[in-house]
Amino acid sequence: MINEYLSYSGYPANVSSNITWAVKAKSLDRVVYSSQDIAFKRFSTEIIPTKLYLSGTATENNNILSEAIEMKRLNNVSGNGSNIHEIYTTLTAGKSFKFYSEKTLPCHQYGTNTDGDLVKSGNVIIVNETGQYRISINLDTNTYNLLKIDNWSIVGDPINGGWGGDIPLNYQGGGIWKSSVQLINSGNFAFRANGDWSYLLKRVQGTTNKVVMESDAASQGIAFEDIPSTNIGNYFITLNLSANAYTYAIEIDTTVPDPIATPAQLFLLANGTMIQEFSKSGDVFSLNKFIPLQASVNYTLNSASNGSGTSYSVNGQLGVSAAGGDKVTGSNTLINGNTNITVNNDRGLKLRIDFSQAKLNWEFYNFKLFHWQIWDTRNEFVMTYQHPNTYKITTPLIANYDMKFISPWDFDLGSSTPTTLTGTATNGGGSNIKCITTNGNYLVTIVLNDTYQSGTYSFVQQ
Repeated sequence: MINEYLSYSGYPANVSSNITWAVKAKSLDRVVYSSQDIAFKRFSTEIIPTKLYLSGTATENNNILSEAIEMKRLNNVSGNGSNIHEIYTTLTAGKSFKFYSEKTLPCHQYGTNTDGDLVKSGNVIIVNETGQYRISINLDTNTYNLLKIDNWSIVGDPINGGWGGDIPLNYQGGGIWKSSVQLINSGNFAFRANGDWSYLLKRVQGTTNKVVMESDAASQGIAFEDIPSTNIGNYFITLNLSANAYTYAIEIDTTVPDPIATPAQLFLLANGTMIQEFSKSGDVFSLNKFIPLQASVNYTLNSASNGSGTSYSVNGQLGVSAAGGDKVTGSNTLINGNTNITVNNDRGLKLRIDFSQAKLNWEFYNFKLFHWQIWDTRNEFVMTYQHPNTYKITTPLIANYDMKFISPWDFDLGSSTPTTLTGTATNGGGSNIKCITTNGNYLVTIVLNDTYQSGTYSFVQQ
């Protein structure tokens, strides 16, 4: 018991420590105290708790230790419990937390020392940015890690855009993400964090709904697979990453709007003037091109080219999404009505209007100027969209470096005249552009055609 309490207080294993013990005696009204110093040497083996909890002012439990958030203990390659624990939860900037071995005191408490290392009975840990995090702690190495989760999203065959798409889920609290998602195809999918292929959750083989981080599966002795789905329509998809779960659920969304009668034709009007006619396939209207839309313009959908037919609108603005990344997708509910349709900002959008689902799906791309001498240490300069279908950036460039215009990995534009400061760019073709002969600051511009398969580029030294 003394060894355990010394461990609670942060005294290291196999080390002698001087402590003071005291005796209090009371007889009738007289109270006497006596104390003495004594040396105790802790056992040689450190006590490592098998459970950990998170608590503090920065956490979702409001610093109530009895309601501390349990962390998930991960298994090792043999399938037994390891000394690695993790949890997905919200942390609040400027506030603090610690790791605890129990929901009551005394217990082991883990914080940091002045060097930021994880230690027992250490200082509280301060978080710098509010958001959802994966918080992991390794008691073998006495380290911890915070990974900010900007979004968990669906990527794969069932969604608009397939494996190049990205539909974010909304955080519900308690390590749970959930959204209504339109599934348009059967096939396989995965959950992806922050649009990063390094953070994929896939199904544990032999289970119906358990997930594991693909990059962690081998160290836990777990086999995994893409998540299969045969569902078509609108479904609530829930990702539960609380300590006792790591599961997903797919349930039909009965709250979606009823289908809207499909017109024979569909037109897009800008300030009352027709600018596009959509192609029809069953109940779906679409175009295989990006329409350059502007925030300053009011748009309407109508079954007649002159706007005299049936009008359709959407809930909310187009182009609004919590997800970042190279390809951004989203959807709005389609409704009957002549309310103006607006976009969040100037953007080239590819539209797909499904009357059977009462949905308007959209997608756009962010382009980067890749700039490298050695590919693995390349720069990826994010370009800014300008109307119409134009991307620009002003940035320092180095002479004789290779360059391309890329939105990984659907668009990869090289040039047939790669040594000139102006020229044409082709998706999936052409050579690396190598036109900079003098180090300096350059205004770089690409102007794309409406399918983004080709365009022109220019480099102008500033």
